[in-house]
Amino acid sequence: MTAVRVPGQFPGAMRGGHPPAWPDDLAVPEQAEKRALLWCKVTDPDWRPTEEAVAAAEDVRVILPEGPGYDGLRAWLAERGVPYRVSRYWEEAEEIGTVNELGGRTDLVAVGPGGAVPAAGPWAVAARDAFAAQWDGLGELPEDDGDAYVPVGELVPAEWAALLPHPSFNPAQAAAVPVVREGTGHLVVVAPTGAGKTPIGMVAALDAHARGEKAAWLVPQRSLTDELDRELQLWRRRGLRVVRLTGEAAVDAGLIRAADVWVATTEKFEAICRAGSLRDALAEVGCLVVDEIHLLGDPVRGAVLEALLARVREDGAGARIVGLSATVANADEVAEWLGARLVRTAWRPTRLTWQLPVLLTADEADWAARAAVRTEAAVRIARGVGADGGSVLVFCGSKRRVRATALALAADRGAATVGVDADDAELVERLCTKAGVRLHYRDWPYKREAEQAFRTREADILVATSTVAAGVNLPARAVIVADTTIGLDRVEVSMVQQMFGRAGRIGAGEREGWAFLLADPGERAHWQARLAAGYTVRSRLGDHLPDHLLAEAVQERVSTVEEAERWWAGTLAAHQGHAGVEPLREAAAFLTTAGCLRAPAGEDRWETSPLGRLTSRFMVDAALADDLATAVREAPVPEDAFTAERSLAALLSTRLPVLEQAPFTDRARAALRRVLREAEQEQEQPQETDEPAWDEPKPVPGDLARAVLHLVADRPGLFRGRPGYVLGIPVDSMTGILEEAQRYLAWLGAQGPLGTVHPWAAVVAGDLAQRIRWRALGPGRGAGRLLWMCERMATAPLAPDLVPRMWRAARARGVDAPDWSGTTPPNDCALPPDRYRALLAERATGVRLDLREDDGEVRVAAPPGAVIRLWNGATTTLHSGDGEATTLLLPPDDPSDDSAGNSGAAVFTSGGDRLGTGWLGAYAAIRR
Repeated sequence: MTAVRVPGQFPGAMRGGHPPAWPDDLAVPEQAEKRALLWCKVTDPDWRPTEEAVAAAEDVRVILPEGPGYDGLRAWLAERGVPYRVSRYWEEAEEIGTVNELGGRTDLVAVGPGGAVPAAGPWAVAARDAFAAQWDGLGELPEDDGDAYVPVGELVPAEWAALLPHPSFNPAQAAAVPVVREGTGHLVVVAPTGAGKTPIGMVAALDAHARGEKAAWLVPQRSLTDELDRELQLWRRRGLRVVRLTGEAAVDAGLIRAADVWVATTEKFEAICRAGSLRDALAEVGCLVVDEIHLLGDPVRGAVLEALLARVREDGAGARIVGLSATVANADEVAEWLGARLVRTAWRPTRLTWQLPVLLTADEADWAARAAVRTEAAVRIARGVGADGGSVLVFCGSKRRVRATALALAADRGAATVGVDADDAELVERLCTKAGVRLHYRDWPYKREAEQAFRTREADILVATSTVAAGVNLPARAVIVADTTIGLDRVEVSMVQQMFGRAGRIGAGEREGWAFLLADPGERAHWQARLAAGYTVRSRLGDHLPDHLLAEAVQERVSTVEEAERWWAGTLAAHQGHAGVEPLREAAAFLTTAGCLRAPAGEDRWETSPLGRLTSRFMVDAALADDLATAVREAPVPEDAFTAERSLAALLSTRLPVLEQAPFTDRARAALRRVLREAEQEQEQPQETDEPAWDEPKPVPGDLARAVLHLVADRPGLFRGRPGYVLGIPVDSMTGILEEAQRYLAWLGAQGPLGTVHPWAAVVAGDLAQRIRWRALGPGRGAGRLLWMCERMATAPLAPDLVPRMWRAARARGVDAPDWSGTTPPNDCALPPDRYRALLAERATGVRLDLREDDGEVRVAAPPGAVIRLWNGATTTLHSGDGEATTLLLPPDDPSDDSAGNSGAAVFTSGGDRLGTGWLGAYAAIRR
C-alpha cells in the first residue's frame, strides 16, 4: 500500500506494528465502505493533497482552522472545487479515506500524525464516523431560527404561561410538548445537553396536576435538586405545593401527602419506597419525571434507578414515566423497555464541535509527565480562546489536578506561581483570582464565589471537577476535558458528553461552542471510537443484585424464586438479554446466609428478617454491610471505650471503599498522619527525642479516613460551629467519609435489639453515629443519648433547626443525658404533650443493671418491650424486659474465647435508647 501523506507534523498514537484491541463494550461497526473517500483534518497551512488523490475520490472534504495563515490552502481547495469547512479553534490532524496518493483504491484507513500506524477495520470506521460528526457540526449556522420558537400559549393552557420560565418554546420543546399533552403513556424525550429539557418536564408535571394527580421529579444528585428547586419557586408563589426531598432532608409525611410536586434525588425516592410508610402517597403519583434517565447506565446510580422504574413499569396503571435524556445511542431500546413513546431531537441552541487534539507522547508509566502534557495542551487552547474574548471551562479528574491546572493557567497569564504549594487553598485562590482563573469542586471553600465570578465574567476561566458538568449550569464558549479518568475510573462517555454540552453561551448571544477531550496518544483511538459510537445505556442492576432483590422482598413484591424471576423479566437487564435465574438464586442464597432473608419451616418461600428490613431501610450495600458485621463479630471484645472506638474506626476504614480509597491532598495527608501518630502515642507515651522515626509504619489504605474518624471521636471541639478547616484540612473534604461512616455506624447501632452484632458494637456505633451526624455541635463521648432525645423531640423534618437549639439549651443547664424528671416538654419540643409523654417511656432512664460477675449473673429491671443483651466474651444471649426486676445468668465461659471473662449487660429500648454496664457506662451520659 502506498503511504498517505498526513495533514500535520506532530507525534501521535498507535505507534508500533498493531492497533489496540477493540473495546469489549462497543459493538463492532459495519466495515464496508464502497465510496472513494478522501476526508482530511488539517493543522498545517502548507499541506496539500495530491492531484491524483483528489481526482480519484468521489467525496473529498477538508476541515481546517480559520485565520489568514490558511488563506492559501482555502484558495487552493476552492480552485479545485474541494468542499471545506473551517473552525476558529482547530487542533486535529488526520486523514481518512479509500484512495491513496496515486489515486489507487484501498480499504478504508485512517492515518494519524506522522509516524503513526495507519488504522484499518473498525478503528478506521470510527475515525470516519467521527469526521462525519465534526463535519456536520461545522455546517452553516442558520441566520435566524426565531420562527421556530412557539409561544407557550399555543401549546399549553394560557394560565400555565406564568409557571414556565420563558414565553416561548424552543424547537426541541415545541416538538416534545404536544406529545406530552396528548396522552398519558410513558414517554422518553432525547435531546442534546443544553437543548432545554426542563420546561418539558414542567409541562408533564403541570399536566398531572391538572388531572388532580401528584407529580414526582427525580434528579440524580443533590446539587440538581437545589437548581430545580430554585426554578420551581415560581410555582410555590403561584400556590402549588412543592416539596424538596434529598438525602439531607428528613421526610415530613404530612407535608409529602399534601404536596402537589415532589423534587427528589433518585436515592431519596427509593428510600421512601422502601420505608413503606408513604405507600398511599406514592400511589397518588400520576407522573414521574426522570431527569437524566440515561443514567440508567451509570455504575453508581444506575441500578437504583432501574429497579425503581421497573417497579413503576410493572404497576401498569400507576405513574406515567416521562424520561428526559441526553443523546444516547440506544434510546429506542430504553423506550421499548419502558413501553414508552420516543421523541428525539438533535436541535440545540448553539453549534457544537468536539475534537480530540493529538498530544505529544510521554512515557506511559510516568503519570506526572502525561499530566504535564495534558496541562500544556489545556493552557495552549485556553490561551487561544481567551485571546478572542472567549470563556473556557476546564474539567479535571481530581481536586489536585484542578488546583495544579489552575495554577498553570494563571502562570500563563503572568501570575507568579513558581514554588507555590498547590495545597495552599488561600494562596491558590488569591493568585488565580488575580489572573481571571477560578476553581470549583465540591469542597473548595470558594466555589460559590467562583460560580458568581464566572457567570458575571469577572473570571473567564473556570477549572472544575465533574460537579459543574452534572449539577451547575455554567456554560462557556469552549470546554476542555483535561483528564479521561476520575480517580482510578475511566470517565463515562455520558459524562464527557455532559461536559461537552456546556460549550456554547446562548445567553451571551454566541451561537457556537467548542469542546476538546485531551486523551493520551495511546488511548486517543479508543476515545474517538467511543465518541463516534455515542453513549449506550447498559444495565447495571446485576452489579448490585442482592441489594435490589432485598428491596423488592422488603416491599413484599417477591417472596419466591418464581416471583423474583418475574420481577427480573421486567428489568432493563433482562430486556438487554442478561440471564437472571442463576444470579437470582445466588443473590437469594447470599441474603439468606447474611441473615437478611429467611425461609419459614416447610415453606418454599422467603420472608425478610428484621436485619433485612434494617439493611434495606438504611440503603447500605448488603455485601459490604455483611462483611463489616462479620468483622465486628470477629473482633476482640474491647476493654474500654477508647479501644472500642479505635476498633470500629479501623474496621470501617478498611471495609468501606469510600473510606479506604478516600483521596487527600499532600498537606491533608501529612496532617492526618500526625493524628494517627499522636493516637498511637497516647497510650504508649514514648520518650521525647529529636531522632527521626525511621521505623514509622508505612501508610496503608484506609489510614487517612481512620484519622478523620479519630478526629471526630477524640477532638470534637475542632468541628464545632462548622469551620472551613480543621488542622488545615478543608472540612468539606471529609464530608463523604463521615457521611458514609455515619450511615454504616447507625446501621450497626440499630442492631442492638436484634442480637446480630455484639452489644458493645451496637452501643458504641450508635453513639458515634450521633456524634458524627451532629459534629457541628462538638459533642463528645456519651452525647448520643441526649442527641437521640433531641432528635425525637424535634421530629425528623425540624431536626436541623431544633436539635441544635435544644442541645445548647440542655447543655447550658448542665443536662448531660435524657434522664430528667417531670413531664412538661422543654422549649422547642415539637411533640404534642401525649407524644412527649410516650417518648419519656421509651427512654432507658428507669433501667437498673447490677452486674455480679463473681456470681455469673445480672440483676436487671427493664421496661416492657426492651431487649436485654448479656455477654461473656464473644458469647451473647438475648432476653426481653417486662418491667419487673429479675436475675439473669451470664453466658458460660468458652475455653476457645480469649476474651472470656470480659462480661457485661446492656438494655436497648423499643424507641432506640440504650444503657450498658462497665465501660459502656461511658455512653450513658456526657462526662464532664
